[in-house]
Amino acid sequence: MSDRQHTFKIVIRALFIAIIALQATVPMFGFIPLGFMSLTIIHITVIVAAIMLGPWDGIFVGLVWGIMTIVRAYTAPTTPLDTLVFTNPLVSVVPRVLVGLVAALVFWGVYKLVHRVSVASIVAAFFATLTNTIGVLFFMGILYTDQVASAYKVPSSGLLKVLGGLVLTNGIPEVIGAVIITPLIVAALSAATHIKPWRTATTIA
Repeated sequence: MSDRQHTFKIVIRALFIAIIALQATVPMFGFIPLGFMSLTIIHITVIVAAIMLGPWDGIFVGLVWGIMTIVRAYTAPTTPLDTLVFTNPLVSVVPRVLVGLVAALVFWGVYKLVHRVSVASIVAAFFATLTNTIGVLFFMGILYTDQVASAYKVPSSGLLKVLGGLVLTNGIPEVIGAVIITPLIVAALSAATHIKPWRTATTIA
């Protein structure tokens, strides 16, 4: 990597972190409050970072998102459950970190098969988004079964059905947004900078 490319990579990394910080603190910019849950769009930033810069940067940007989630849960919770569940790193940090890892690895695996950045970006966005949605709901359900069930006014035995419904109602819009927006941002960044998606050729397909 040339010095110019290295400098661009540092700048883009800092830009991703700044965007995450803004999205995590400004309502409606990174998340949309919906009762006891929030519809998240911050994951797209992590996915793009992972695709453009690789797994370690994706993990780091996801970690920043997770830390900012904890800070927001303490200082400006948007739902009654935030302070309870999102102050736990297993709920707020682990799924976010996995988003960056999954996005990078899926992107690279698909790209090796089809050699198309656009297709690989779409598939990576799909699986990385599901990783976040399912991961957050899984840890919420396992660690805070009674509290979450009470918040949704269902018995603990019925919580699985509620969480499954949230995977559909929250996960589907988040997936749709990610698979549409991610390849557009990846293509724009590739065209505007000297950095191409992680481990790809220099030409965007």
